Amino acid sequence: MSVLRLIDDLSHAAPSADWLDTILKGDCVAALERLPEKSVDVIFADPPYNLQLDGDLHRPDQSKVDAVDDAWDQFESFQAYDAFTRAWLLAARRVLKPNGTIWVIGSYHNIFRVGATMQDLGFWILNDVVWRKTNPMPNFRGRRFQNAHETMIWASRDPKAKGYTFNYEAMKAANDDVQMRSDWLFPICTGAERLKDENGDKIHPTQKPEALLARVLLSSSKPGDVVLDPFFGSGTTGAVAKRLGRHFVGVEREQSYIDAALERIAHVRPLGEAELSVMTGKRAEPRVAFVSLLDNGLIKPGSMLFDAKRKWSAQVRADGTLASGDVSGSIHRVGAAVQGFDACNGWTFWHYERNGGLTPIDELRRIARLGMERAGA
Repeated sequence: MSVLRLIDDLSHAAPSADWLDTILKGDCVAALERLPEKSVDVIFADPPYNLQLDGDLHRPDQSKVDAVDDAWDQFESFQAYDAFTRAWLLAARRVLKPNGTIWVIGSYHNIFRVGATMQDLGFWILNDVVWRKTNPMPNFRGRRFQNAHETMIWASRDPKAKGYTFNYEAMKAANDDVQMRSDWLFPICTGAERLKDENGDKIHPTQKPEALLARVLLSSSKPGDVVLDPFFGSGTTGAVAKRLGRHFVGVEREQSYIDAALERIAHVRPLGEAELSVMTGKRAEPRVAFVSLLDNGLIKPGSMLFDAKRKWSAQVRADGTLASGDVSGSIHRVGAAVQGFDACNGWTFWHYERNGGLTPIDELRRIARLGMERAGA
């Protein structure tokens, strides 16, 4: 990765790789217009929530709550917020690769408006993921349920987007071999992870926990991918991306946040290659058709295949089909037919003779797949 730096003059963030692992200072829409089209793999956006706070909020002991009352979270109307949302989403969509995805996090104040705008602009929603907080802030006025979650929208660039990254097998394995659900349980950012100034005050009021960003990036990106955060804040996305071997680019207009993010990310140690290996399953591997084995000389027309106990046999034909008695067709169809079944995995059912024994033809598929991967390297 390149050295982390701040690009203050956006005119220098032209269409080269100079913008990787940088923070662009300025308005997010103007900054994104300087980035190359279709250049980022994943976007994580934590836009202003437009909380519409009316007056100070106090605890029962009358101490003031350090709530989000910054100018960047204030909009004069819903219409103004919607216009802002549409502008930054259009700019984000332009730089997102066709097979890229975007995550947007928000609260009940804004996430529904953001979601509707995303759909209006052509994004295709894949999931809404609920971040359940183990230690949410109490509802001090006692007039509503305790707000204990935030919502993330995960979407592809359009309904026809193919090949977007979802590390399904890794997520399932990490969840004790059970499918990862769309409700994630994490504490809010506290303790040593929470950035504070010399007075002990929070540097950023809505700093997200690194565990949340790690789940986002581990599920939807690969090492070496480029991650964009158009509302960079204190740099959580950049810190996690660097640790996980991803490139990042952030956009932020507040210098105090930029200073904190630069210092924070500079102290992050990237994990090694072995630590970053992504577990994949069969669906993530290159597809190999049976005829490819003939094309690559791994098996010849006329060869005989057998089940593991040599009860059934079939002959390989030049067009990549099998014939067994009166039955012919694919390795799967013939395998099912000889057994009287509706379906069969021909790759594991059929075997070829090797060194006096029988080996599943799936071994030949593995060899063919390795050849494809080397050719594409």
